[in-house]
Amino acid sequence: MAHLPNSESAPFSKSSNNDSRLGFHILTLFPESFDSVLSASLVGKAREKGLVDFQFTQIRDFSKDKHRTVDDTPYGGGEGMLMKADVLHDAWKEARRKIPEGARSTTIFLSPQGTPLTQSLAKELATYDDLVLVCGHYEGVDERFIEMCVDREISIGDYVLTGGELPAMVLIDVVTRLIPGVVGNEKSLSEETFEKGLLKYPQYTRPRNYEGREVPEVLLGGDHGAIARWREEKMRERTEKKRPDLLGKTARLKNQ
Repeated sequence: MAHLPNSESAPFSKSSNNDSRLGFHILTLFPESFDSVLSASLVGKAREKGLVDFQFTQIRDFSKDKHRTVDDTPYGGGEGMLMKADVLHDAWKEARRKIPEGARSTTIFLSPQGTPLTQSLAKELATYDDLVLVCGHYEGVDERFIEMCVDREISIGDYVLTGGELPAMVLIDVVTRLIPGVVGNEKSLSEETFEKGLLKYPQYTRPRNYEGREVPEVLLGGDHGAIARWREEKMRERTEKKRPDLLGKTARLKNQ
């Protein structure tokens, strides 16, 4: 694991330099793949406001030969190629060099072997000043790089992608929207799916009748207490039907 000053030991709190800014430092072979995602929607707006910023480190720039090689065959045999520890380590050191002194940071390797990305984990990550995201490729990376530099591995699901760029984009989107000032109505964040360990209630807008389907009467009467009870009931019904596994997690958390 990485043991650098201000990496993992500080308590959860933003640094005093800028309470809302979050820096993403991305190690990748394909920085151009991020262009459209980071310039669109809420992430793009957050970038324009200075609430987030992005630094890219091209891993191939740290190769050791004229062919710009970043991978090699695994010792002991096996399928595929592995990204080299020395190349990744040098790229990581360059990314770390760009992090302001005193900032609280952590290094994340996007991997199907990692901890699942959840809303609660995203909230924790949003408390950092800087996140270093490592996007692997090929069959994997030399284990020594993970041991030396990675604080945590994170997965976006039980499947294998061609590289870590898509998971990094997902993580960026999930975390960015939790930064104060990114979402216009921050109260809406507390009512989203997973916030109470349940799926969100059904929602409706105009027209009141569409193809013979009416908006539930309770939503039209202006009785906010009745609406709140209806929504709570629907959250539990929907979770039981679509994601019963979440009900078990919620119960376990309450008993801890």
